[in-house]
Amino acid sequence: MTVARRGEVWLVDLGMAAKVRPAVVVSVPAGDTDRALVTIVPHTTSPRQSRFEATVPVPFLKPGVFDAQNLVTIPHAKLIRHLGTLGNSQFAIVERAMRLWLGLPSSDVDRPDSKT
Repeated sequence: MTVARRGEVWLVDLGMAAKVRPAVVVSVPAGDTDRALVTIVPHTTSPRQSRFEATVPVPFLKPGVFDAQNLVTIPHAKLIRHLGTLGNSQFAIVERAMRLWLGLPSSDVDRPDSKT
């Protein structure tokens, strides 16, 4: 079974309409008794200037954004190839866009008054 970890960017098969495209893994790795699923945020080279888009420039992707409005869970079998891994600060940008889209509170790291 393919093991995809949070922050890794994979080339994934999202089907005919969504094509094969890069996406960042946002779920934790599935265990042996879990379903072989992974939740991802796809990358697009056609940004719409939405507040739910995360711009994270990395050398292994064309310029574009991770679209948190397109959060999707897929079987591990749809993971084609590992492309690279986002650093902690890069992944935090994607997490902020996801929290905004899902209406989740900001983490302590995002707050300017945080003591961390």
